[in-house]
Amino acid sequence: MRQKFSFFLPILVFLFSPIVLAQNTRLSTHNNIGWYGATGNFRLDEKWGFIAEYQWRRDNFITDKQQNMIRISGTYQVHPRVQFRVGYAWAQTFPYGEIPINRYGKDYHEHRAFEMITITDKLSILSLLHRFTLEQRWVGRYTSADLSHEDQFPYRNRFRYMFRMACPLKGESIVDKTSYLVLFNELSVNFGKNVNENVFDQNRLGLLFGHRFNRGFSIEAGYISQILEYGREIDGRNVFQYNNGVMANAIFNFDLSKKSGK
Repeated sequence: MRQKFSFFLPILVFLFSPIVLAQNTRLSTHNNIGWYGATGNFRLDEKWGFIAEYQWRRDNFITDKQQNMIRISGTYQVHPRVQFRVGYAWAQTFPYGEIPINRYGKDYHEHRAFEMITITDKLSILSLLHRFTLEQRWVGRYTSADLSHEDQFPYRNRFRYMFRMACPLKGESIVDKTSYLVLFNELSVNFGKNVNENVFDQNRLGLLFGHRFNRGFSIEAGYISQILEYGREIDGRNVFQYNNGVMANAIFNFDLSKKSGK
């Protein structure tokens, strides 16, 4: 039963997302994106650790600014397959594309706290991951086009669910010197009194090629598709942004536990 749940839950997400997005009055805008990042996983002991991440996100694949994001979090291993994280993220979003997200065409900042639970599983040679995230967000807003900095940071909530499936290209599991494929999908929804048009926030779908060199270093790169709904209307029409492009991540694992020092 547990394996069946792990397999069929993400299918529901894939089926549900297009239904949410099926609107005839939308205004669409398209961008070619490049998302590049680095993640450091630091293990302190068998239970505790922390993670530091940096995301360098670009429009027109690399030439124009889209977003910079820093995220740090502490981790606690509740169970060998269950991890709890709590952390903070800072992001700066720039006025990219034909229709900027900010109505005045300005960059804006966001401060974010989050709580996350990840559950891992194995189905034959497939490594499965379910990630549930609850975010408390303070997103910068301008009350006038004359302002050079945000003068308001209204509070809103967001819930995210990501399903990730990794398959080794050789052998039955992902070990050192193993190449693998990754398929993931993440659905995000907003809730709270400051949410306007975009209860549906965004959906991300990716197909990546990965290679684990050793326990300390892996890389993943490939295709990403993002659909994002704006929190405002233009001429009475909902605005949807369709972003397609490439993403690449470097993953570093550091074991700082006393055991590793012996």
